[in-house]
Amino acid sequence: MTQSIDIKDDQTANNSTNDNFVTGNSLWKDAVIRFYKNRLAMTCLIILGIITVACFIGPYFLEHPFDEVYWDYIQVPPNFEAGFYFGTDTNGRDLLVRVLHGGQISILIGVLAAFVAILIGVSYGATAGYFGGRVDMLMMRFVDILYAIPFIFFVILLMVFFGRNIYLMFIALGAVEWLTMARIVRGQTISIKNKEFVLAAKAIGVRDGKIIFKHIVPNIWGLIIIYATLLIPSVIMTESFLSYLGLGVQEPNTSWGALISEGANIMETSPWILIFPASFLAVTLFCFNFIGDGLRDALDPKQ
Repeated sequence: MTQSIDIKDDQTANNSTNDNFVTGNSLWKDAVIRFYKNRLAMTCLIILGIITVACFIGPYFLEHPFDEVYWDYIQVPPNFEAGFYFGTDTNGRDLLVRVLHGGQISILIGVLAAFVAILIGVSYGATAGYFGGRVDMLMMRFVDILYAIPFIFFVILLMVFFGRNIYLMFIALGAVEWLTMARIVRGQTISIKNKEFVLAAKAIGVRDGKIIFKHIVPNIWGLIIIYATLLIPSVIMTESFLSYLGLGVQEPNTSWGALISEGANIMETSPWILIFPASFLAVTLFCFNFIGDGLRDALDPKQ
């Protein structure tokens, strides 16, 4: 009787242990839980979602097109009776619609240029770090040469040959921002390419390309995601700087940088033309930075 009770107790303990093992959280699930508990990061994520939805959907629910000129309302402060909630610009166009439309271009440039930079940087850096030796030296010297070229000179050179258009902005920004990502990925690849799981893949004859993209890159996705959230605001800020210099999008299209450039010239007489786009840009950049900090804390293996 005593033995049967002991056996039942052992089975109960084993079942309890198995249940605990099955319900254990993975690294990614733990990261999601930690990120969800970060109130500042979650608040910024919600705010960023609201801004993004407003920029891409809001213009369809407003009565004024972004490029229509109202000659009777040129450079008018916010006027709720006429439906100009942010006022109008120097050409009599609804500033609210133009701020939302400019947000579409700024966010798209930030996300797509960051995607291009990550795609090139991850492939380039992982390849250089994995093969090492002379291949690594030649590839990274090419990166050093590109680092030596001034960014503004590179953008102006592209515009001289290909003209000014929105697609050129993706190419120009993505063609420069991938350099830092390549160095980061190269360093991480060097640190893990001699791990047991990589050596085991080599031993069974897995091809080098599959080892890089199926075994090494997935193990550094956390770092890539963190860098992407920090890269997007950097690209948006760079695009705003180029638009401020007159090298960005062309009329009638606009971006937050172009609107800020216009508002800065008349900020003493019409401050609303500067305040609204600058506020949207500042809040978006802060949200991306705090989300990046939250992801860094959530994906930190030391946690």
